[in-house]
Amino acid sequence: MAAKKSERALAEEWRDVLALHARTICELDRELHQHGLGASDFEVLDVLAEERVGSGDCSLRVQELASRVHLSQSALSRLVARLEKDGLVTRGMCSEDRRGVQVALTDAGRARHAEVLPLQRAVLSRMLPDPSA
Repeated sequence: MAAKKSERALAEEWRDVLALHARTICELDRELHQHGLGASDFEVLDVLAEERVGSGDCSLRVQELASRVHLSQSALSRLVARLEKDGLVTRGMCSEDRRGVQVALTDAGRARHAEVLPLQRAVLSRMLPDPSA
């Protein structure tokens, strides 16, 4: 049975995770900036693009999108408004629940995602440790 980690070791491990996250987000922001996107902007496009692969429809309710990109609904709302202004997503009422808002990728959003995807994945490959190593 493995020995229980000390509180100090847990805290240090947690800080290492936070530092890796911060470095990776900064690097993503730096690389994606030339394409008019930040890390969170790309994450929204990526989640919507992946949704299309799974269901054929590249749209999600705001609540589901917020939980998958780990943003508050208010932060996501501001981000989606920017993406909509740039023509990368659209917002509309949910057909199942008129109170809900659906966010969908536009053709321009799909094109920008496809253009930037290799760059984002290259940054992740460079920044994140190989778990098999």
